[in-house]
Amino acid sequence: MLTIKQIKENKEYTLERLAVKGVDARETVDKIIALDDLRRQTQQQLDNSLAEQNAIAKEIGKLFAQGKRDEAEAAKSRTTALKELSKELETKMKETTEQMNALIVTLPNLPAEIVPHGMTAEDNVEVKRAGEIPTLGEDAKPHWELAQKYDIIDFELGVKLTGAGFPVYKGKGAALERALITYFLDCNTEAGYLEVLPPIMVNEASGFGTGQLPDKEGQMYHATADNFYMIPTAEVPVTNIYRDSIVEEKDLPVCLTAYTPCFRREAGSYGKDVRGLNRLHQFNKVEIVRINHPDTSYEALDEMVAHVEKIVASLGLPYRILRLSGGDMSFTSALTYDFEVYSAAQQRWLEVSSVSNFEAFQANRLKLRYRSADKKIALAHTLNGSSLALPRIVAALLENNQTPEGIKIPEVLVPYTRFDMIK
Repeated sequence: MLTIKQIKENKEYTLERLAVKGVDARETVDKIIALDDLRRQTQQQLDNSLAEQNAIAKEIGKLFAQGKRDEAEAAKSRTTALKELSKELETKMKETTEQMNALIVTLPNLPAEIVPHGMTAEDNVEVKRAGEIPTLGEDAKPHWELAQKYDIIDFELGVKLTGAGFPVYKGKGAALERALITYFLDCNTEAGYLEVLPPIMVNEASGFGTGQLPDKEGQMYHATADNFYMIPTAEVPVTNIYRDSIVEEKDLPVCLTAYTPCFRREAGSYGKDVRGLNRLHQFNKVEIVRINHPDTSYEALDEMVAHVEKIVASLGLPYRILRLSGGDMSFTSALTYDFEVYSAAQQRWLEVSSVSNFEAFQANRLKLRYRSADKKIALAHTLNGSSLALPRIVAALLENNQTPEGIKIPEVLVPYTRFDMIK
């Protein structure tokens, strides 16, 4: 979340940057500043009350020793009144701070200076395009028909077992899914990321720490009896490993990768754009997470983008990289690059990865700090990226690589699948 220092010392800049995300926050910011002023005034009153209590406490003994019982009793009465006042001020301080923080957490992260203005995906800026879009024959099929033809993904069985958006992978479809997960993890670990296998349910504190709560509460599956949430991405448990932590500067950057199933309610999703694997309620994803020194986080972002690009390119898929506009960015992001691959049978681009720098926004919620060589403690920067999300990668691989003989497996995956064709 934003810090009160950011908001108060750079009020107009904060409002201008939030407007890039389409947020008119002037009323909220004014309330936050007023509450902070009240909090500070109350703190000063409380400090004065406590100081007076301490001073009187020292005098009471002297007054009794001097035989000035009436003055000593009056001083004791004054102390009693000050103690009651202090309790009232402490309550007021707590309530004011809670009200202020409740407003602060409603404000999204400030977008970086290079974030394009705009409210929709159409306003995103394409920064790179690579790969050759394949030309398919007239009998080319979309992936959901290919999945049925080769009996590798069963969408109807998933509906029977759970509901729409929960496919069952079978045979070579399951093997391809497993191969992609292992390949992505190998690419990440070879690049220096430490593999972890986290829980796929998290508590409320974890959801708040990375910004999913309260912003995306309606998009998450909630186990109400235990107040646990099914994770929408491995970013949540992996980043929260360092919640309430101080990392030594010499140990930065921290680089982690994880495979997890992911769960998203995707409320209101319908139509042709959600057919097959295009949008699921449960899907597999490999994630990379970094904790960086603030001075190097944008260099780290560039490294992560290059890393994800290398993996996408190795699969032989045509892709493009987009810098997201303010209105299309997430609540927590300061700068995001999306990767899209081209689906030849559907004739459209499919998002397969988002790589983001959150600067100190998540770290402030997580209380994730680093200690410099001179023992100073400050908020770290956090970053994460999909490396990669599997459903649309599989969709594009099936569609783009279909031939009259079957579906050709990319060369880099053959050692993992142990077959080069789905026939």
